[in-house]
Amino acid sequence: MDTQTIIDGVATYGLKVVLALAIFFIGKMVVKMAVNVAKKLMTKANVDETLISFAGNVLFGLAMAFVVIASLSQLGIETTSLAAVIAAAGLAIGLALQGSLSNLAAGVMLILFRPFKLGDVIEVSGVTGKVNEISIFTTSLTTGDNQLVIIPNSTITDGSITNITANPKRRIDLVVGVGYGDDLKKVKTVLAKILDKNELVLKTPAPVIGVLELADNSVNLVVRPWVKTKDYWGARFELTETIKTTFDKEGISIPYPQRDLHIVEGNVTDLKKVA
Repeated sequence: MDTQTIIDGVATYGLKVVLALAIFFIGKMVVKMAVNVAKKLMTKANVDETLISFAGNVLFGLAMAFVVIASLSQLGIETTSLAAVIAAAGLAIGLALQGSLSNLAAGVMLILFRPFKLGDVIEVSGVTGKVNEISIFTTSLTTGDNQLVIIPNSTITDGSITNITANPKRRIDLVVGVGYGDDLKKVKTVLAKILDKNELVLKTPAPVIGVLELADNSVNLVVRPWVKTKDYWGARFELTETIKTTFDKEGISIPYPQRDLHIVEGNVTDLKKVA
């Protein structure tokens, strides 16, 4: 083989390599631009943000697969046989990555049935947090103390899902204990005034105040006002503090656990234990 033949071969194959790399990198740029355009169009069409993010990831992956095949074709690789090899490898990889495929299927289910969307506060797998992203395999949450938690999608769909912010209104359930010697009618009147004065408490549905149980230490009343979901914790904190300070002003007692003792012949006998 003479030098000219080698030079011609290197030049020809080198050109193919350059073209293949150009197809790959330019194709990748085009794919990114196309996906971004698709996302903008879906945004203008008021498509849910969760679906936009998920669809963007899927479109990018599929388009890049075509770019890679086009690049390999430029190198002279037979893509038909390559597709058969990829299919066989895909089967082997699929068997080895059953968990990942399960997460993929679960991700599709989350997008189709939409039990929650981006920005919702949910409780799944013992974790409560705000949904940041629903990707192909995982869902990421940010907890109330700003921890990032990443949960496999299959774990989410295999268990129960509590969407805390799905509805615009929430009910606050408070249990307030008063002494057996307190006037229940007065207590209920005071509680009703507290709820009426609080701007976060909704008028409809109307709050509920009732006697829940006759406990060992106290008469327990249930206080159930409705608030906007976004105001839940603020209203709960305000009401709890206001109830305590108002009861103090009104002379209404809030009992605490106590023990009655009876002394017989110098010995302390526990006659009644109030837990």
